[in-house]
Amino acid sequence: MPQPSLVRVTPETVEKTGFFCKMSGRKTEGYKRKRAWLDARFAEGLEIALLGDGERGMIETMPGAHCWRAIEAEDYLVIHCLWVVGKSKGKGLARLLLDDAEQRAHARGYKGLAAVASTGNWLIGPPVLQKYGFEPVVEEAPYSIHVKRFDDTAADPTFSGSFADKAKAAGDGFTVFVTDQCPYLADATKTFEAQATERGIPFRVERIETAQAVREKMPSPYGTFGVVRDGALFADTYLLPKQIAKLLEG
Repeated sequence: MPQPSLVRVTPETVEKTGFFCKMSGRKTEGYKRKRAWLDARFAEGLEIALLGDGERGMIETMPGAHCWRAIEAEDYLVIHCLWVVGKSKGKGLARLLLDDAEQRAHARGYKGLAAVASTGNWLIGPPVLQKYGFEPVVEEAPYSIHVKRFDDTAADPTFSGSFADKAKAAGDGFTVFVTDQCPYLADATKTFEAQATERGIPFRVERIETAQAVREKMPSPYGTFGVVRDGALFADTYLLPKQIAKLLEG
């Protein structure tokens, strides 16, 4: 079967191509925030490749020094997101996207590819990465960092750590730590705010605006979103109102 072409998202083409997520919601807050976020990230080395020819999938990568995950991975090209969805699943197209990222990492002189993996989140599942030659190097359940090395002398990436201390520093009530890396998180933040307001729980938003702040402040390895309640991590993924209510009532 012929492989689909890849569409490169660049500062010049992003208005036309979009960036895969929220394509039907270009007027939403989340889409606009991600779009503005991209303007600064392209200059730092962010790249997005979309599956073309009617296929549905994407990969987003970032130099480790500038990645928006709570990790230290300076020698690596870091995969933020890998998605293949709908009718495009089961065709081996994840390999096409990962092979493209690997070629770019080689060409730019990195010592390997790295990704934060997780179960029960929007991150890549560990089995997917291991199928394509990645190996786990550190774990902070349910998260792990997986790498595909090109150089055996490359140091392992590490989590930025002290996540419990970062959560504790948030204080009482709900604090949502959020970046604009994912366009769905504006809605997630509003959902948590509504649930907190309904129950009279103090609520505030801590907007994370730099990759360094991700490493310094985020209370979870995910690095893009984290919700703290009374000094402890409450959630670090998009939850529906009924899911939040269940956790609060439990």
